Amino acid sequence: AALLNRHYNIAGWDIPDGALCPPIPGRADYIHYIADLVGPENPDIKLLDIGTGANGIYPLLACQIYGWQCVGSDINPQSLANVDAILASNPKLKERFSLRTQNDKNHIFEGIIQPGERFDVSVCNPPFHASQDEALKSSQRKVSNLARNRGEAKTKTKAPNLNFGGQGAELWCKGGELLFLKRMVRESQAYSSQCHWFTSLVSKADNVRPLKKLMLKVGAVEVREIEMKQGNKVARVLAWAFFE
Repeated sequence: AALLNRHYNIAGWDIPDGALCPPIPGRADYIHYIADLVGPENPDIKLLDIGTGANGIYPLLACQIYGWQCVGSDINPQSLANVDAILASNPKLKERFSLRTQNDKNHIFEGIIQPGERFDVSVCNPPFHASQDEALKSSQRKVSNLARNRGEAKTKTKAPNLNFGGQGAELWCKGGELLFLKRMVRESQAYSSQCHWFTSLVSKADNVRPLKKLMLKVGAVEVREIEMKQGNKVARVLAWAFFE
């Protein structure tokens, strides 16, 4: 909240207890790379955020940094209600950032992109894990590794906490990241004339190759892998388009 207020003049940002808390520099980095993709000098960009969550971070940054028009979608009405409360504290952002509920967990773009509507780019931070149990085990491994690196004694915890928070569809879905993104790639084909660039973060390096293969299979004419580095962390974005 302090970083958003100080550097981006976004007031009243808050999230419910347990919701995913985004590291701001990395999220801003994604938006800057997207600006490079679509042309940072173009103020008329329209962006769609798939799974905007309770924090709405990507549209908030895109609106404030570049003045883009943004739509945030999510399957959780409570998450959208929280973003709406943030927008209430930022009237100028509310003019450029609208929210839509995805009512069908089996679809990503269908029900969100309206007939005749066109977006320049979509962004997404997909669920990482296939189940809540997998997410908790992953978090516990990170906590143990951090303790070991600090030379701390190994401790047992009854219920590991999720690092950075996160709940429900924010962190896990059936089939995990790979299945979610495969579904996104396949469904993007049906909306190829309504969105120029489709993009998503990909947290697991092993998922990149099969996703690229699927993108070409469904007819994408351009596929890009964008590497992002913040400190010791390396992240990647996959971008694909059906028209040059």
